[in-house]
Amino acid sequence: MTNKILEQVESAHLKKDVPQFHVGDTVDVHTRIVEGEKERIQVFSGTVIMKKGRGINETFTVRRIVNNEGVERIFPLHSPFITKVVAKRGGETRRAKLFYLRDRVGKAVRLVEKQRTKAGDKGEKKADTSEGAGARAAKRELAASAT
Repeated sequence: MTNKILEQVESAHLKKDVPQFHVGDTVDVHTRIVEGEKERIQVFSGTVIMKKGRGINETFTVRRIVNNEGVERIFPLHSPFITKVVAKRGGETRRAKLFYLRDRVGKAVRLVEKQRTKAGDKGEKKADTSEGAGARAAKRELAASAT
């Protein structure tokens, strides 16, 4: 539980349009870089391996491989230097923190792409998956009885 006064002070600095992405998504983070008088946008592409924090302290970590070396960068979600975050691909994951990707090399780093469904198709999708789960359970029972 946070202090109400703190929330009021922080609310002035929070972004109004927070980008929607999840852990496991492949994202492009557009960062504003200021070098002396010049200003440019630099894009950091990678997989979101972690989101943490709350309010103004909310951060996310993006990991990518550069020259066979893993590079992780932590971005504050509400930073004025982040111009936009574009989710290119959704990754299927069952964990909140994907630290196990640090040990993987090559194609093993890739996550299975999340299947995007429409809001109206959810009921139909559940019926299809329950039939598939029942069929898989029947196959397991047959395999167990055969051995």
